[in-house]
Amino acid sequence: MARAHSPRRMWLTTAAAWFVALVIFFPVLWMILTSFKTEPSAVAMPPQFLSADWTLENYAEVWARSDYPRFFWNSVVIAVGSTVLGLAVAIPAAWAMAFVPGRKTKDLLMWMLSTKMMPAVAVMIPLYLIFQRLGLMDTRIGLVLVLMLMNLPIIIWMLYTYFKEIPGEILEAARMDGATLWGEIIHVLTPMALPGIASTMLLNIILAWNEAFWTIVLTTTRAAPLSAFIASFSAPQGLFYAKLSAASAMAILPILILGWFSQKQLVRGLTFGAVK
Repeated sequence: MARAHSPRRMWLTTAAAWFVALVIFFPVLWMILTSFKTEPSAVAMPPQFLSADWTLENYAEVWARSDYPRFFWNSVVIAVGSTVLGLAVAIPAAWAMAFVPGRKTKDLLMWMLSTKMMPAVAVMIPLYLIFQRLGLMDTRIGLVLVLMLMNLPIIIWMLYTYFKEIPGEILEAARMDGATLWGEIIHVLTPMALPGIASTMLLNIILAWNEAFWTIVLTTTRAAPLSAFIASFSAPQGLFYAKLSAASAMAILPILILGWFSQKQLVRGLTFGAVK
């Protein structure tokens, strides 16, 4: 009987997965469709589809009104820079917690994770004043530091779980063969945990790319990334939904392409060590 029901169960599981995926993707699809409509069609009630006025003028106007390549390059530098710096700090920290744990290691991990529960606005004023004093306002290095520190607990937690799946005997054998501490981390641990490190890197890039609060608060023009690029299309006269949707589509397209092409690596890394 179980075998007779397995095709039906598989079909129901597949249908449920597709339904959830479509529900999650629907806001993105709605935004993309709105970006190709005229402003009257974008705000029409009930919503228009086949009868809508379609146009490419929104993208042309968004491109003409703003320096999109500069915003894009700022996003790339900030996302990649914060990720590389975060991994440089997190890999040794996760190695120490996984292979040389102390009595308070778990408490330290929980404390680091608890900092993610604090609302960002709670530290906005002191951080803003620190940035003003140090001359880091509207700079890429300032945003790199903030986003690295903001995502560091997640990076350490993910790497810690990956490193715990690696047998400690392998590292002991490397030490017996004369490997130094850094040689052990770079030449033994990192290659073995590469899928997990790659998924952590991709996730951190996505989180940094999508960050809006700090990028808007701590930048004005020079270091503003694509999140600030989207916010610049909310005018005092009101929201122009078609143009705002076009700007949003241009901002999320690069990270969507990255996620699409790296999805296998991301899934492989997230399931690293789950099956032994």
